[in-house]
Formats: sequence, structure tokens, C-alpha cells
Amino acid sequence: MSVDVGLLLTWLLGGAIIAALTVLIIPSLASYVHKWRVLWPVTAPGPTFPIVGNALQFKSGGGEFFNQIIQYTNEFRDAPLLRIWVGVLPFVVLYHPENVEVLLSSSKHIDKSYAYKFLHPWLGKGLLTSTGDKWRSRRKMLTPTFHFSILAEFLEVMNEQSEILVEKLRKQVGKEPFNCFNYFTLCALDIICETAMGKSVYSQSNSDSEYVHAIYRISDIIHKRQKMPWFWPDFAFYLFGEGREHDKCLKILHSFTLDVIAEKAGNIAYTDIDSKDSKKKRRAFLDMLLNATDENGERLSNEDIREEVDTFMFEGHDTTAAAMNWALYLLGCYPEEQKKVQNELNEVFGNSSRHVSMDDLKKLKYLECVIKESLRLFPSVPMFARTICEDCNIAGHEIPKGVNAIIIPYSLHRDPKWFPDPEKFNPERFLPENSSQRHPFVFVPFSAGLRNCIGQRFAIMEEKVVLSTVLRHFQVESKQRREELDMLESSFFVQRMEFGLNS
Repeated sequence: MSVDVGLLLTWLLGGAIIAALTVLIIPSLASYVHKWRVLWPVTAPGPTFPIVGNALQFKSGGGEFFNQIIQYTNEFRDAPLLRIWVGVLPFVVLYHPENVEVLLSSSKHIDKSYAYKFLHPWLGKGLLTSTGDKWRSRRKMLTPTFHFSILAEFLEVMNEQSEILVEKLRKQVGKEPFNCFNYFTLCALDIICETAMGKSVYSQSNSDSEYVHAIYRISDIIHKRQKMPWFWPDFAFYLFGEGREHDKCLKILHSFTLDVIAEKAGNIAYTDIDSKDSKKKRRAFLDMLLNATDENGERLSNEDIREEVDTFMFEGHDTTAAAMNWALYLLGCYPEEQKKVQNELNEVFGNSSRHVSMDDLKKLKYLECVIKESLRLFPSVPMFARTICEDCNIAGHEIPKGVNAIIIPYSLHRDPKWFPDPEKFNPERFLPENSSQRHPFVFVPFSAGLRNCIGQRFAIMEEKVVLSTVLRHFQVESKQRREELDMLESSFFVQRMEFGLNS
């Protein structure tokens, strides 16, 4: 009996393809059906259809989509949580402190969501994006670098860059209203660059530098890609998107960081931080990373160090700049609150033009309340996501492993149970006597639990130094009242704000 070899090969190939598809699709389909069935009792905004989920009702733009999610949390404020399907991907939306606590207090649910994968080419798998044993090891290794005594060494940099900012702003006094967002962003970028790497990029003086431009561009490209699923596949991103420009920026950023690491590693005066001579020099996070060891006594490789330094650069400037801008904007809207801050500054500094000290920072209690109230109303990260790593129960609902959870600080911080009259700007909410009995997970501008922001003390310290320096020199007037802003989209479009300065 003869056999057609070509036909046999075709059968074999077809059978292999069918087997492969069976192996891939059936478990995925079974998982999809299971999640659909288990999540069905959870409140959903509008109709949910198989395969497309809620996609037909979603707005396309990032700001519009955020606006829509906030509207859902307002409409369903009394529901414990929401479910939405983005195509075949299920999400639960959390905006009540007791439910947020279930997730953030867990030692299991520490994986970041799918969208964070687009940070991997730039940041690798450093502290922000890693998980499991690698994350635990890195967190343990890096925590000492944010000790209070280490942060005190960065105060000089913050003061110097604040003074440069004041001189840049002084040129706008008495002129037409102007947008100060970029001024604060460049100041924050100079601060994080010098404290993270010990290297100045002088972005306040030279905003056209190649490195500064690359940071801005790659941040913008990544954010755009995260909200455009059609660019999630690499082939589409490189064929139709901004993949080539993304890689060009990556080359600039990685080369800059690796060059600084090599320079530091080859300089004994910088790396031997225990030497007498090195104490006369400014330390940066990079210096400490070069000397850090894990529990096995192993040092980080240059690539490991680059991951962490680039992570500090990414996390340490844009969010801080946004927080300072919102605080300044709100003080410009509420002159009576600005007066309270300036009275406190007068008590601490008098007519002196001296730099801010660590002791001064401890005394600036009302300014800290202003910063926290600003972060309550306009958190620098208004939403973030995790992956549910094992089946769990939230508010009586079973949530299967593999579901994504979105935490919405913007809505969480407006819970009227914990923040009466939530839209009111009232810094006194954060005085000790008013906040001591508050739920610990109702205010999470820096996340909370195991994966809280390792740099939150650094951020608050920087914001207090920069804002106190600016407010000692100027009175600020916001030209747009809060009711004139689109409050929901303004978290994304802080650049729209205009200010007037008076000496």
C-alpha cells in the first residue's frame, strides 16, 4: 500500500497545528469562562458582552477613559467594587479602603499588571517592575539607602536647585499669567538626577539637552502605548507606532546611565564611601548601589545598577513635579490657606534667606498638611493596577487568580465617609488630631503595604524644600478657579494651569 508523503506531511502538520491550538485555546477558553461565571455577581457599569466585554462603551482617549472610570465610581459609590472587561481581560475596580487593604496588605498580590511590561525595555526588572524573590531581595537591599541620615545629605542639592528655580520664576513677576508646570518639572529632574547619579544635567538651564529630551519622549511614548492596545504587540508598535523613536531614546538613556556608572565605579574616592576623603564629597544613590550587597554578599552588576538608577529617574521627577504644581495651584486658589503657610514660614525663617535645614522641615507642619491635602485631591498616580496572584475574597465576592485589580486613589481619597465634603480643600484634615482615627488605607498617594513607594520620604522632603523656598519669595495667584477646570481630566492635563506671581 503506497502512501502520498506530501499528503501525510500535510496531515501531520495539520494535526500538530490542531493539537497546539487545542493545548493553547481550550485552557484559555476554560479560564475565560470560569472568570466570567465567578465575576458575574460583581456590579458592572453597563452591559458586558462575550469577547468584547465593556469595550464598546469605553472612550478611546486616556483622559476620557479615566474620566469615565471616575464617573462609574461616583455612580456606584455604595457598591463595594466594580467589574469591567477590557476585551477578554477582566478587571475589578477598588475604591473603598477596606477592599484596597485586602490587596495592598497581602504578601501574595505583589505582581504589577500587564501594562507595566512596557517599562521593561527602559527599567528592566528593577524595584518598580520586578516581583517575587528578586523584588524582595532588591527591596531589602535598597531600603537602607533611603534612611533618614542618607536623605539629609540630599538637602543641599534640593536647596541649590530650589534657588535656581526661584531665579527663573523671578523673571515672570508682574508679567502676564504663565504656565509654571515645566519650571517645576525641570527642577525636580535636576534634583533626582544629581541625587540618583551624582551627575548634573542642568535641565533648568539647558532643557534642550539630549538626555532631558529623551526622558520626556520615552515617558510620553510609553504612556501612549499603555493606553493603545493595538500597539501592545511589538510588530505593530515598530511597524505602525513609535518603536524606532522609543529605541533611539533608550539608547541615549542607557548609554548615559552606564557611562556614569562606569565613571563612578572607576573612582575610588566615590565608591569607597567609608574612606575619610569620600565623606567630603556628595553621595548619590548610585554610590550606595555600587557598594550594596545582597544576603549572600553579592554585589549588583552594572546592568542591575542601571535598572535601579533608571527607575529612580523615572519615578522621581514627574510625580513629584505634579504634586508640587497641584499644591501651588491650590494655594493660589485659596489665599487664606496660602496666608497660613506664609505665616508658618515667617515663624520658622523670619526675614532670613538661608537654606532649609532638616530641623526646619520638622517645623513646617502646616505646609506638610497642604501637600497631603493636595495629594488627596490630585494624587500624582491617580490609578494603579496589580494582578491577583491567587484566588481571594473581596467584599464577599470570589476573585479568581489572574484577574487584574485597579486601585483608584482619586476616588478612594474622595470617600465621604472618611473625608466629609470631599471636594473641599481643607489641609486641616491632616492635622494629627483630625487624622489619627482614619482608616490606614483610605489615603494612599504612595500606595501602601509591602510595595509602597520606597521614596515617599524623599518626595515629601523635596516638596517641602522647593515649595517653602518658592513661597518665601512669592505670592501665587491661580488664574483658573477650580470650577473652571475639568476636574476629572485635570489630573492628566496639569500643564493647562496658569499662574501669576507677585514678590
